[in-house]
Amino acid sequence: MSFLSSVCKMGDLQVIGGIKKLNHTNYNTWSTCMMSYMQGQDLWEVVNGSETLQPEAEDTNGMLRKWKIKVGKTLFALKITIDDDMLEHIRDVKTTKGAWDTFAKLFSKKNDTRLQLLESELLSITQRNMTVAQYFHKVKSLCREISELDPQALIQETRMKRIVIHGLRFEYWGFITAVQGWQNQPSLVEFENLLAGQEALAKQMEGALLRSEEEALYVYKRQWELQTAWKWWI
Repeated sequence: MSFLSSVCKMGDLQVIGGIKKLNHTNYNTWSTCMMSYMQGQDLWEVVNGSETLQPEAEDTNGMLRKWKIKVGKTLFALKITIDDDMLEHIRDVKTTKGAWDTFAKLFSKKNDTRLQLLESELLSITQRNMTVAQYFHKVKSLCREISELDPQALIQETRMKRIVIHGLRFEYWGFITAVQGWQNQPSLVEFENLLAGQEALAKQMEGALLRSEEEALYVYKRQWELQTAWKWWI
């Protein structure tokens, strides 16, 4: 093996090593990265292209040998980029297409269940004790995960804003009503900043009220102490 060939093979391993291993939650990301890698290495044809079937016999160009080498490289790449418990699903699979299709079917079923759970959580989400920033982040994360599982279910900004408004705490309702009366409606980012401003203002007012109460309590206590002291002297 030449030095250049060794360097290329080491480079291939480094690329594969940079792909996060397939687990129970990252199939979409993993499959996208693996597809790109195999296309770049001229291996995709034996997975889901014109070379999925083994040539019937060897020819003068060594087609059968070349096909087996491609299949071996592809299966190796698949097996070292999945967690150990995932390996059990394809341990006895002989073809690259079979291995690829096994994961596609497995995670298609899991994704349907996960998608239903995420959509249910999104429809019932409320702010509760979360800050505005935490609440928006939670809603955006749910929407992003739903879109990753089902690209056809991409949640637009308008619907995302309706979901946010529906779950906000009641102290923001008056502000929301005022904003909805504006001629030019704010974007989702602008809406979040407006609510964060209201949240900060409420905290400032709460702090000022608390300080006023503490000052009033101090004055009352001081008056009581002076009155007590005066009575004692009398």
